[in-house]
Amino acid sequence: MIPRYSRPEAAAIWSPQTRYQIWFEIEAHAADKMAELGVIPAQAAKAIWDGGRDAVWDSDRIDEIERTTKHDVIAFLTHVAEIVGPEARFLHQGMTSSDVLDTCLAVQMARATDLLLEDVDLVLAALKRRALEHRLTPCTGRSHGIHAEPTTFGLKLAGHYAEFQRARKRLETAREEIATCAISGAVGTFANVDPRVEEHVAAQMGLAVEPVSTQVIPRDRHAAWFAALAVVASSIERLAVEIRHLQRTEVLEAEEPFDPGQKGSSAMPHKRNPILTENLTGLARLVRSAVVPALENVALWHERDISHSSVERGIGPDAAIHLDFALRRLAGVIERLVIYPENMLKNLDRLGGLVHSQRVMLALTQKDVSREEAYAAVQSNAMKVWRGEGRFIDFLKADPFVSANMSDAELEALFDNGYHFKHVDTIFARVFGADA
Repeated sequence: MIPRYSRPEAAAIWSPQTRYQIWFEIEAHAADKMAELGVIPAQAAKAIWDGGRDAVWDSDRIDEIERTTKHDVIAFLTHVAEIVGPEARFLHQGMTSSDVLDTCLAVQMARATDLLLEDVDLVLAALKRRALEHRLTPCTGRSHGIHAEPTTFGLKLAGHYAEFQRARKRLETAREEIATCAISGAVGTFANVDPRVEEHVAAQMGLAVEPVSTQVIPRDRHAAWFAALAVVASSIERLAVEIRHLQRTEVLEAEEPFDPGQKGSSAMPHKRNPILTENLTGLARLVRSAVVPALENVALWHERDISHSSVERGIGPDAAIHLDFALRRLAGVIERLVIYPENMLKNLDRLGGLVHSQRVMLALTQKDVSREEAYAAVQSNAMKVWRGEGRFIDFLKADPFVSANMSDAELEALFDNGYHFKHVDTIFARVFGADA
């Protein structure tokens, strides 16, 4: 990730200092239980906490040691010994590096998910407020990008609200699945570390016990987590693309906020570009790019290899930080989205009532006209409107076949936008419950 798309709260979870602090806590909690079980002296466990609890870990020093050891966990433990003193020799008894690395990664991913859940709540709150505000604001529903039938802008937003409700559930499930602890030693047999140590560390770190860890926590859990983030990113992009289309000059039904002093183009002073939602589209691509590598990480050799390690060091922080940034940006866009109801009505009437073609066709079928005949009559008049020859209602009234089956008053009654909104409250009740 780069600072441009990082919030400090999200980046801090993945910082070296946070990582080393989690490593220390895992080791120190393990030492506590080992002392209780008589594996190491009680005084040693106390000395470890006393020396390292408030330590500021020197990343440069750890990197210096690692240049010799070629092993990050050993380099860290060596640095801990420099701070804690001789009692540090009792750290890591019977443990293997993955016990520390995988448990730490689980903590980081769980914390990152907690932040993402807060972000989704902000998006939901913004969507709910704007959906209720525009519950009955008429606008054109489009299929294939073409005018279809009337809908409301509130219904558009209600659909996105329901989607982000599902996004929240996916993140909750992903958090539960990823938040597991492994302190099982080499190849996961607990040969040199008591399972009760794992249970203690898990409880202290807010994790569940991994049922079977073959030295590593199985990577299907991680793949599911990255997939969940990717689906959320796609939900962000779907809404971002909707806003981008609605902001097009020819449409201009909604628009991103444009602040005083903001510039849209270095060359054209008139420009107001949808830069925020375009950025969200790009960030969604970045988050989704983590999914295939995460899936490929599932198939490790035998009990363990480290082909997953370099991948996760990149995609873990990147996906979590980018998604956090995107969700916060999206919440801000929705909260300040400029809505143009008058343009929505103008666009809705742009085709002279063609959006009511289905109502006319169905009304004709109620007059003992076959569906095929009704469709042909309505379509032939609709095509004249597409060619710019006049208004739909006028062509229908002048059509001998249509007028023989339906009066002008009956036709005019079919051109009512409100007809399409009679079940809006039902949909809102499904989405928002009592708050609808």
